[in-house]
Amino acid sequence: MFAVIVVLALLVGGPASAADVVVKDAATLQLGGVTYRLEGIDAPELDQRCINEFADPSACGLEARDAAVKLIAGRAVTCRDLGPDPAFSGRRVGACTIAGDGSNLSQRLVQAGLALNADPKGRFAADETKAKEARLALWRGCFVAPASFRRWDKTAPLIGAACRDDRKTAMLDLMFPEMPPMPEGCAIKGKLAKRARLTGNVGVYQLQGCPSYASLIKPNRWFCSEDDARAAGFRKAYNCRIGAKR
Repeated sequence: MFAVIVVLALLVGGPASAADVVVKDAATLQLGGVTYRLEGIDAPELDQRCINEFADPSACGLEARDAAVKLIAGRAVTCRDLGPDPAFSGRRVGACTIAGDGSNLSQRLVQAGLALNADPKGRFAADETKAKEARLALWRGCFVAPASFRRWDKTAPLIGAACRDDRKTAMLDLMFPEMPPMPEGCAIKGKLAKRARLTGNVGVYQLQGCPSYASLIKPNRWFCSEDDARAAGFRKAYNCRIGAKR
């Protein structure tokens, strides 16, 4: 199974209780039946591609997710529900802390170079600057902001110590490949589509077994669940009448 399971504790207006939690990506935790986007940050999407310090393509979304799990290190985490996420359908915004040291999880991830400051007031901007200067994690290589990746913006600015202006086009081609590799266990294909905007979405997703699944050979995104696809703004293809196989 692609998702990583860790044991955390959930606190939402009451005593903390133990629960199995899925770390979906470096900025998203699923606690029981609730999925939280961590407040004030943005991190690589699970299927995002970057360039490492050796100028090779890297699965930075997976790497950031796995590093976030190691950062938590099996300790309890408490989350305060801040309300619906305005950008990701079905998600809640969570202010989460690591038990024992009281650290804000969002801040710790930015400090470790695994996420970017996305707080409008710049609460984690200084932490981002320090991580960048120290070339930690993402900052060692070259990447585009997660928001640019979600838009499939091939003109996005390059970020990181390994970026080279003279190779910008080649690097962007590696970050936005015509046939992105499928992360293990994440077989739902997503395609950005202008027609989807008529229904308030950004794209259409296809499940295995859908009539057009096989013919969609150049997806923009891969998702592990229909919930993930919907949260990213994709709707199921109208000609697909089946449910997800997972």
